[in-house]
Amino acid sequence: MIIRKLELGPFAANCYIVGSESTKEGMIIDPGTMPEEILKHVEELGLKIKIIVLTHHHMDHVGALAAVKEATGAEVAIHADDARHLRGGGPMTQLFGLSQEAPAPDRLLKEGDAIDIGELHFRVLHTPGHSPGGICLLEKDEGIVFSGDTLFQFSIGRTDFPGGSHKGLIQNIKEKLMVLPDSTTVYTGHGPDTTIGIERRVNPFL
Repeated sequence: MIIRKLELGPFAANCYIVGSESTKEGMIIDPGTMPEEILKHVEELGLKIKIIVLTHHHMDHVGALAAVKEATGAEVAIHADDARHLRGGGPMTQLFGLSQEAPAPDRLLKEGDAIDIGELHFRVLHTPGHSPGGICLLEKDEGIVFSGDTLFQFSIGRTDFPGGSHKGLIQNIKEKLMVLPDSTTVYTGHGPDTTIGIERRVNPFL
């Protein structure tokens, strides 16, 4: 399995390039900014990007979407509850007095959907709270989960943006992430990686 993490832009958002060693199919998770940098790494890895998955609609995770989609021809996938905010940026982007123009999604995700990249099989976990359509991506056999802005090392996603819910986020983390094995690696939307076991023991929000 190929995983390359890129920390990009003024919000230091994590973008991930994920690929199959055997088929060289790839997926980009949260292309937030700096499309040239993302595409450079895709070329270095020799991957054919099949899909671009957005863990949620916030601008620091989708800012490079249009350029990356145009360059790769990959389909764009986002949860249905966040899809309408891609164009114009939604409440968070407007809160900062900004706007965004992103391409319409090709695929609307829901809880339990599968995303297959070669021999890798990811399952969509709908974890609203940071945003209504926030998701995590679980690869059970590899023991990894991409948590977007749902769960961080020693922290959780903000819930004070429009559409946020602290109660909902905590409930989803406990019911969908804390049930995973302690050894599960968590690749977060900001900051360093962690594990479910570490967060279960020391995350002060849980």
